Amino acid sequence: MHNSKHIKFNYYLLIVILFCFGTLHAQNSDPDTTLKANDSTKSGDLLKQIGNGFFPTKLWNFDLRYLIKYNQYEGFRTGLGGITNDEFSEKYRIDSYLVYGFRDDSFKYKIGGGFRVNKDTKTWINLSYIDDLKETGSSAFLTDSRSFSFFEPRLLNISLFHKHITSAISIEHEITPNLYSKSEIAISNIRPTYDYNFLLDGKNYSAFETTTAKVSLQWDPFKTFETSEAGVKTAIDGYPKFTLQYTKSFKDLLNADFNFSKLDFRTIHKIKHNKHSYTIGTLSAGITHGNAPLTHLYHAYPNNITKETILQRFSVAGINSFETMYFNEFFSDRFSTLVLKHYVKPFAIAKHFNPQLVLVSRYAIGNMNNIDRHQNVDFGTLKHGYTESGFEINKLLLGFGLSATYRYGAYHLPREEDNIALKFTFNITL
Repeated sequence: MHNSKHIKFNYYLLIVILFCFGTLHAQNSDPDTTLKANDSTKSGDLLKQIGNGFFPTKLWNFDLRYLIKYNQYEGFRTGLGGITNDEFSEKYRIDSYLVYGFRDDSFKYKIGGGFRVNKDTKTWINLSYIDDLKETGSSAFLTDSRSFSFFEPRLLNISLFHKHITSAISIEHEITPNLYSKSEIAISNIRPTYDYNFLLDGKNYSAFETTTAKVSLQWDPFKTFETSEAGVKTAIDGYPKFTLQYTKSFKDLLNADFNFSKLDFRTIHKIKHNKHSYTIGTLSAGITHGNAPLTHLYHAYPNNITKETILQRFSVAGINSFETMYFNEFFSDRFSTLVLKHYVKPFAIAKHFNPQLVLVSRYAIGNMNNIDRHQNVDFGTLKHGYTESGFEINKLLLGFGLSATYRYGAYHLPREEDNIALKFTFNITL
């Protein structure tokens, strides 16, 4: 049965690859010069869409995030999903997906859609019903739904998930071209996939309900725009960028179990030294107040698996994750992280071989009240400050590179090799 599943998976993946290749080939096969120019434009638009995370068809844009992923709980996770485009309707949209996890042998899905209220302010009201997994300790911003990462390496090693069935209504609104907002009211039924109990007022919760309201703001004050026949597009993607989100959970409202609130903040700044050299800093912070279970706290973006040797821990480095911090090693109800990455001018070794050195330093600090409420799980806090530094050599071959990171300071481990992380990096630009 196990082999049969993998055969089906490989067959399905092959169909997707052939479909994508066939479409690209078809767009570049016309011998006529004028048609070739049109095809070149179409190919450029196609690559732009793919860079944004979508493969467009006439009525439906396939979301590339759902094609294939891997994690420690589901194993390979694959499926289809996406959103309707303007050819379908400019006023209404369908946004749904269906995926299957081979290791946990279960389907996950989203049924969603929305309707436009105001064209000028890009105001939409959305409805959704989701039956899926979330990583425990993760804290995503609602406004991040606009962003896309072609490859998410942290997903490979995540093991701590909770199941959730969530019904939500949200409204997105462009206050100004530089200030985007999204608000959501959601009801969730949550079941951790691991042995966990939340002890509160003498009662153990192994599963629970939440009713939450969220407000998220994305402010890009230095982004500039230009208008063309194709519409308004970004001219300069200026820095710094700011994201702020407030979450409130209401006890006893629609059978919810807990009262708590969260405030999350992130800013990204880029300093350009010259044409080829620059520094990027990412500051993230979050604080939780009230009775929040572990599922809704913070883990500080770890990306190291608990195995005996350096080579056994060899995997793929993330973007802003802590490469020497082990999964589930730390949790906090308040935390802050700072990631600094300095990109050195690429080495001009050959025409198509220009590796780039990146110097990296990361710092995290955090703490937690009432640790004893979280039963059957062992973890530490970051109250003494966590530090790691290292380097990346990117773009060695087909977007792949190498990284080395060293853990030092208050959380330096007794066995020296446990403080070292050697990993692949992956960077691709479309």
